[in-house]
Amino acid sequence: MSSPFSVSTAIANALAAHVSHCFGVMGNGNAYLLDALADTPVRYVPVRHEVGAVVAADAFYRACRRPAVATATYGPGFTNTLTGLTEAVQARTPLLLVVGDRPSAGPRPWDVDQPGVAAGLGAHTMVVDRHDPAGTTVRALQYALDHRTAVVLAVPYDLAAAPVDDQAVPDGTPQLVMPARLSPRPSEVARLAAILDSAERPLLLAGRGAWLADAGEALTRLAHHLGALTATTAAGRSIFRTAPDGIDADLGICGGFADDVAAKLIFSSDVVLAVGAGLNLFTMRHQTAFDPDATLLQIDIADRATHPRVAHYLQADARLAAEALLAELPGKPRRGWRDQTRTARDHRDPGSGLAPDGLLDPRTVAYELDDILPADRTVVSDGGHFIGWAPTYWRIPGPNRLIMVGTEFQSIGLGMPSAVGAGQALPETTVVLTTGDGGALMSLADLDTVIRTVRHGVIIVWNDGYYGAELHQYGSKGLDTGPMKIKTADFSGIARSFGAEAAVITEVADLDRLRHWLSTGREGVFLADCRVSPHVRAPYMQTQLDITAPR
Repeated sequence: MSSPFSVSTAIANALAAHVSHCFGVMGNGNAYLLDALADTPVRYVPVRHEVGAVVAADAFYRACRRPAVATATYGPGFTNTLTGLTEAVQARTPLLLVVGDRPSAGPRPWDVDQPGVAAGLGAHTMVVDRHDPAGTTVRALQYALDHRTAVVLAVPYDLAAAPVDDQAVPDGTPQLVMPARLSPRPSEVARLAAILDSAERPLLLAGRGAWLADAGEALTRLAHHLGALTATTAAGRSIFRTAPDGIDADLGICGGFADDVAAKLIFSSDVVLAVGAGLNLFTMRHQTAFDPDATLLQIDIADRATHPRVAHYLQADARLAAEALLAELPGKPRRGWRDQTRTARDHRDPGSGLAPDGLLDPRTVAYELDDILPADRTVVSDGGHFIGWAPTYWRIPGPNRLIMVGTEFQSIGLGMPSAVGAGQALPETTVVLTTGDGGALMSLADLDTVIRTVRHGVIIVWNDGYYGAELHQYGSKGLDTGPMKIKTADFSGIARSFGAEAAVITEVADLDRLRHWLSTGREGVFLADCRVSPHVRAPYMQTQLDITAPR
């Protein structure tokens, strides 16, 4: 057992004052910490691979806006976390990774420069000592929140069980200070308000930053006042609420996941106000989302505009800025062009049932699943060709109900542990994981964790026997498809061996197996092993190919 005055106990007590969940894999470097955490209210969720610990903590924050902790041992435990750590840094997810590290006396033959490695990924490291381990822990959490990033807390191996200096319990746990909301400058608000007021076809585009700022209601009122249409990034999906005029003016996701009708309306806007949206390549549809003559405005808390097309930038909290714009805008709400959305309703292609090769058309599977899956769903997506089916075909209840860990770093294989984190953050919802066969095989170890920890979950495996993104992007150019091929795996059998319910889905009627299981209300996880055709290309992929094709 850890000493009541040990370094690990001090760290555990400091964590318990500020976080509710820790995800990890036990090893020599964190054994004493996990022992100390057992005496705190922190819920420890063991995963099967260290990258899953960071990914689960990342997904946890995206689902509930509360930071979580990940933990791993030193050396290979730490290096196994690096893909997830890089994703968290690039996605600006505040989390703390507590790892063992080299002894304070110096490295052993197998040690690596862990702070140097982390720094190369953009992650800051803080090293605890015997003097103030609790204070260092809280400072690391504070840094993560202030800078919206992942921070590594390193515990030298020889100090994990060592007593804190003077064998004295610190006078209380240091407290976190939540970052203050950044108020907009009145002169800049007036400038943006004048531009928006003169717009004929304004569009409000909201991203995850708007949700983090709890700006949904204010932005909905602003869109109503301006007579604006609305759209979101994938991470901001469904942030806009029912407006006072009762018109649903939301066009859905802007960029690659937009259908043709919505994309045309987005392109025809003359002024675009992006709020809490990073304006990445996908949202910008490879720079073709907006008319070149449209005026692009941006509100964010970053130091500067995040895209060169931004004509006017307002650094401010999304909710405070939206409320300030509402106060600045004159007159009564106007109708604007909100009626245009009546022509932009449900252009989802239901597919053909079976594709010419006899396998399921993934469009049909996606279309049917939207009605089968519970309405109170949290959708977690891995990366791959299939990534567009859920955002374009399924109803998403809110911005925190579509979690796509891996998209910032362009990684696959993070879906399983993402479902673990989402399941802990939102245990009363049905967690729906959508993953490809390549990503599912890559993260197979944590299929066990999903089945052990998710209260009520559904896993959809788009099993097409290929790395689909590569097949459509490079196979279509004539490259050898041999390395893209994946031998068809029986995910249904694997899932049953771990204790889940499962079925192989080879025709649309087979989805009734999932429908029946859901109707029973039983807790647990159901895996649908959907044998889909690799020859049906997702629309977003076709758009990307059209844009990037040589002229």
